[in-house]
Amino acid sequence: MVNYYDILKVSPKATGTEIKSAYRRLARKLHPDKNQGSEETALKFAEIAEAYEVLGNPKERIKYDQRMADARFRSNGFADSFIDSANPHARRWRQMVYEKRYNDIIDRMIAEERKEAMAFQKVVYPLVALILGCLLTTALRPRIFFDSDILGRIIIVSLFIVGIIHIIGRVRDGFERFTQPDDDIHESILDDNERKEKPVSRLAAAAAVIGAILLALGIGLVIGYQFISPDSRFPLFSENLKPEFLFYPPIVTFFVDMMHTIASRFER
Repeated sequence: MVNYYDILKVSPKATGTEIKSAYRRLARKLHPDKNQGSEETALKFAEIAEAYEVLGNPKERIKYDQRMADARFRSNGFADSFIDSANPHARRWRQMVYEKRYNDIIDRMIAEERKEAMAFQKVVYPLVALILGCLLTTALRPRIFFDSDILGRIIIVSLFIVGIIHIIGRVRDGFERFTQPDDDIHESILDDNERKEKPVSRLAAAAAVIGAILLALGIGLVIGYQFISPDSRFPLFSENLKPEFLFYPPIVTFFVDMMHTIASRFER
């Protein structure tokens, strides 16, 4: 029986994301357009496409894993004796073994889906917090930095740097996992299901994020100058927007994401 995991060079316990990444990597390496139409390369390309067609589909992967488990189980030499025996105890034992394998496969798929959902949340929460932070900062116009002593300013700058690094890491991971590269090959190597799952290119995603941030800044300015009067603000907020407002959205994002991470661990 053909081992699709070996063809894609991944572990049988690989996640769906790891399988997709392996397929992308091999497809770009073996694509006929990059190998002058080499017949040998074309055959290998067909093999990885076939492997991904099965392993990239959760339902087909479950069926394939069951066939692989049966093949390994029967290769131990007991297929013609105990495994195929009409003895009711043997049949019961065989059924328990199959159920255990099937449950293991289902558990793995559920764990993978949960992991994928958590990865999505790790991207969404920071971006939402960043957008809201931009809106609130321009609306309220805080002046905490310039009113603080040297220690307070050091703390704010340090938190700002940590927040920027944190946002960059989250965005990078999100782009790698949930968007498709902007190149000329991906449309010809990915099937319809793959394109449907990741319809957004990295350039379009980046433009959407930047646009949302700019829109939030604009809405915040309108709210701040039109609807928030000086009399309704606390002393920590200024009548005019000061350059220090750039410090606060990354700090807000960092704290919101940390709270979400802590809450997620308690839920487990």
